[in-house]
Amino acid sequence: MASGRLHLVSRGVYAVGRRELTPDGRWMAAVLACGDGAVLSHCSAAELWGIGHEVRGRIDVTIRRRSKITRRGIKVRARPSLASRSLTRRHGIPVTNVVQTLIDLATELPPLRQERAVNEADKLDLVDPETLRHELHGHKGQPGVKTLATLLDRHTFRLSDSDLEILFRPLALAAGLPLPLTKHRVLDYEVDFFFPDHDLIVETDGLRYHRTPSQQARAAKRDQVHTAAGFAVLRFTHWQIAHGADEVTAILRRFRS
Repeated sequence: MASGRLHLVSRGVYAVGRRELTPDGRWMAAVLACGDGAVLSHCSAAELWGIGHEVRGRIDVTIRRRSKITRRGIKVRARPSLASRSLTRRHGIPVTNVVQTLIDLATELPPLRQERAVNEADKLDLVDPETLRHELHGHKGQPGVKTLATLLDRHTFRLSDSDLEILFRPLALAAGLPLPLTKHRVLDYEVDFFFPDHDLIVETDGLRYHRTPSQQARAAKRDQVHTAAGFAVLRFTHWQIAHGADEVTAILRRFRS
């Protein structure tokens, strides 16, 4: 300290060589300041993983022991029951793993931002929705698990082809449409449902986030070919058909009118 090589950041924590800290330096200093068993978590962990943004002026840290520790600029959560399997290191910084981070985010963020975080984790190949949903079984009872599971089900839920047909046909009839042709080829592409008298194609999507870029490109090209040929294309998720019948019927009815 006398020679100017050490710069006090927090009690017992020093920056070496220069006073300015990088984001990684700030996070590491916050974890060190909170002592043994401390890890970066919640929004700060999300930013470290590249799937979210930290709350301005606040670093989120979890400690795996009972404590009432307080540090300026740090939100400390004491969670003695947090399992060691939920922890890892990134860039040398102790941090909750991606699954635990997404669970923690579900306790704080609105649905749209949760959805973005899950999408980013998938895009960065950190965890895909199917694996994430499976991993949640090992975290039952934790705050955020139920919320995240509900979000995932809306986008990964998939009906069998037969169940899909059984559930969709009454929706078409309720909207005043005839029974559709199923798994019919239109311009060399197989479509889920086709109403030839209305030039209407209905496609159903499951595993919204888990579709590969090549699958997304093929779906986009199929829609473009059909639209350019004068067909109307409507897309519904399997979740909508199974759990949002009124919404699907209303959209079909609006198209028919």
